[in-house]
Amino acid sequence: MEVAVEIPKYNLNEEQERKEILRHYRALLRALKTKLKPGDKEMIRTAFEMAVDAHKTMRRKSGEPYILHPLSVAMICVEEIGLGVRSTICALLHDTVEDTDISLADIQREFGGEIAKIVDGLTKISNVLDTNTSQQAENFKKILLTLTDDPRVILIKLADRLHNMRTLDSMKREKQLKISSETVYVYAPLAHRMGLYNIKTEMEDLAMKYMEPDSYKYLAQKLNDTKRERSRYINDFIRPIKEKLEQGGFDFEIYGRPKSIHSIWNKMKKKGVAFEEVYDLFAIRVILNSPPEKEKEDCWKVYSMITDEYTPSPERLRDWLSNPKNNGYEALHTTVMGPQGKWVEVQIRTKRMNDIAEKGLAAHWKYKEGTNDENRFDNWFHQIREVLANQDTNSIDFLQDFKVSFLAEEIYVYTPKGDVKMLPIGASALDFAFAVHTAVGVKCIGAKVNHKLVPIGHKLRSGDQIEIITSAKQKPNSEWLNFVVTTKAKSKIKDSLKEEKRTIAEEGKYILQRKLDGLGAAMSYQNMEELANFYKLASPLDLLYEIAVKKIDLKELKDFTVAGEKLIAPKPPLSPPKGEDKEKMEAKKHLQKDAELIIFGESSDKIMYTLANCCKPIPGDDVFGFITQGEGLKIHRTNCPNATRLLSNYGHRVVKTKWVKNKEISFLTGIKIIGLDDVGVINKITNLISGELKININALTIEAKDGLFEGNIKVYVHDKDELEELVEHVKKLPGIESVDRFDTE
Repeated sequence: MEVAVEIPKYNLNEEQERKEILRHYRALLRALKTKLKPGDKEMIRTAFEMAVDAHKTMRRKSGEPYILHPLSVAMICVEEIGLGVRSTICALLHDTVEDTDISLADIQREFGGEIAKIVDGLTKISNVLDTNTSQQAENFKKILLTLTDDPRVILIKLADRLHNMRTLDSMKREKQLKISSETVYVYAPLAHRMGLYNIKTEMEDLAMKYMEPDSYKYLAQKLNDTKRERSRYINDFIRPIKEKLEQGGFDFEIYGRPKSIHSIWNKMKKKGVAFEEVYDLFAIRVILNSPPEKEKEDCWKVYSMITDEYTPSPERLRDWLSNPKNNGYEALHTTVMGPQGKWVEVQIRTKRMNDIAEKGLAAHWKYKEGTNDENRFDNWFHQIREVLANQDTNSIDFLQDFKVSFLAEEIYVYTPKGDVKMLPIGASALDFAFAVHTAVGVKCIGAKVNHKLVPIGHKLRSGDQIEIITSAKQKPNSEWLNFVVTTKAKSKIKDSLKEEKRTIAEEGKYILQRKLDGLGAAMSYQNMEELANFYKLASPLDLLYEIAVKKIDLKELKDFTVAGEKLIAPKPPLSPPKGEDKEKMEAKKHLQKDAELIIFGESSDKIMYTLANCCKPIPGDDVFGFITQGEGLKIHRTNCPNATRLLSNYGHRVVKTKWVKNKEISFLTGIKIIGLDDVGVINKITNLISGELKININALTIEAKDGLFEGNIKVYVHDKDELEELVEHVKKLPGIESVDRFDTE
C-alpha cells in the first residue's frame, strides 16, 4: 500500500481519464475470461464500482487516478500469479478499508465472509514495515499469520508491492531507498519462497535500479550492447539440440532467456570478475509437453540428448525432479560446454513444472485438485504456524530468524529410517534433532552422521543420514544458540533456558525479600525495576537470577533511600573523564570541527555526523544518514553491506542526505590494483598518483607472485570524482589489469 494523496484537480480531462480506467478494467476482464463462471462478472463489476467510488478523489504520487493502482494489482494477480475471480475482487478492494469510508462489514455484506477475511488480512498488513522497528517486525508477523490463514493474502500483497516497485519513480529518493530495501530484504525472498521466480527477479532488479543506480545502468547497457551477439550464439547452440528433439518425436519449446541484472551483479561481486567473464548471462530452457506419468523419463531423455551433443560439467548437475524444492520447483539443470568454449546453463522441465515455476503457489492449487499429493506448501505453512505459536520472541530476532529458517535455500537430509527432512542451508545436527521433536532436541548430546560420530554443532550437507544420540541428563545451555539456525530450535532452546532461569531466580526472590524487609521497602515490581535499572540489567527476572547465582550481593542497598515503601536509587556522582576517555573526547571535538558539511532535507540545516566504518563513504558517494543509539548520526553508502538491513528494519531512523562540496577536507579511501609484475611499474603508479595528480598516499603494500602483482594503496581524496579520475588514470598505465576501490580499515 502506498500513501494516497487527495488532489481535487485533474491533470487530464475527466473524459480521457474515464476511458483510461475503463481500458484497464476491460483488459482485466479479458485476462479472466477463461475463469469466469455465471455471476462472476457481476461481482467483479460491483467490486470495481465500489473501488472507483471509494477512491474517486484520490490520486497517486504520479498524479494519476488512484483506482489505476488496484486495477494494476488485480492484473498482476491474474496474469503473473495465476489467481482467479475471488482474488481479483480482493485486489480491487485491497486499499478501501484502510483509506476510504468503506468498512469491512460493507464488504462482508456485499461479497461474503471469505473475501472479507482476505481484505481484512490485507488491511492489517497494509502499513507493514512503515513505522518504528518493533512495529515493522510485528507487522511482518501479522503477514505470516494471515499467510497461514489464507495464502492469497500474501500473493495479493506481493502483487501490490511489485506494482509499487514498478511505479517508484514518482517517490522521493529516501522513500525509494526504504521501499527498495524492504523489498530485497523481505518481499523478494518471500516471492521466491512462494515459487514466484519472475516476480522475485523483477523485484531484485528494480530494487537495484534505485539502490545501486550506477551499477544497474552499467549492466543494463552492457546487456543491451551484447544482445545481438548473444542471440546469434543462442541460435547456434540450440540448432543441433532442436534437430535431435524433433527426431525423438518430442513436443517442445526451446529458447534462451537472459539472466537478471541483479544475479549477474551478484556473480560479479561474489567471484570478483568483470562482466565479460560472467559465463552464464543467459540460460537455455527446454519445455516439454509430456503426460504426467512420463515427465521424469522424458526430462532425463532430453538431458541425455543434450549431453551427447555438449560435454556437461559433472558438479553442476541439479536434480530437482527427484527432490523438488520446498517451494514446489521441479526441473533438471545442467551446465554444458557450448561452442567457442563457453559454459551454458540448460534448464529442462515440462509444461506443468514451468507453470509451477512461474506461477508458484497458485499453479500448485491448479494441479493439486483431485490428487492426494501432499503439498510442500502445506508442510511449510505448518512449520511457520508452529513458530508463530511461540509469541515470546523479540520481533527483530524473529524477522532475522525467519529469513534464515524459511527463506533460505534448503538441504535434504535423512533419518535412520530413510525419511526425508528439509532444513535450511547451514543447519546443524542440533537443528535436525529439534526438527525430529523438541524432546529429542533438548536431550541431544551428539549425532552420527553417515555412521560417524559428530558433535551437536556439526554442519549438515544435502544427502546426510543422521542418527541423534540423547541422554536423560542433558539440558540446553546458552552456547547452543550459536549452533542452530532454524527458528524452531532457537525458540525451544530459549524457552528451556528461560524456564531454568525462572527456577534459579526463585532462590534470588527469597534473598531480595529478606533484604527489602530489613529496609522497610515493599517487594513490588516497581522496586525490582528500580534495582534492575541501577544494576544495568534488562529485567527484574535477570536481577533475581544474578542475586541467586551470587553475581550481585546487594551491598549498595545501604545507599538507597525509602519513601513510603518505594526504593529510590542514589544519583551517580559526576566524575571528570579519565585519561583515555579525555583523549577520545578531544579527538571527537577535533573531528567535528573539521567535519565535512552535509545538507539534510529541504531546510539546508548543517548537522554534525560521523562516517560509518563499515563502508567508509567519501563525498559524491550515494549516501543516507542513520540515527544510531548513543553515537549520533552516521553516514552510510547506499551499497554498504549493512544498508539493506538498516533501511528495511529501521526506516524511521533514516535521514535524507547529500554532500556539499568542501575541498578543504580529505578522506581516506583505498584502491586495489592488479597487473603484470613489470620493472618500474610501482614507480610509474606512485609518480602518477603523487606527482601528476598531486594526491597524498597514506600507505602502500605490494605483493608479487607468478608474474602478477597486487597492490593496495590508501590515498586521501576530496570526493568521489577525484577518486574516479585517479582510477581512470591508473587503468591507462601499461600492464594494469584492474583497479577497484576498497574500504580502508
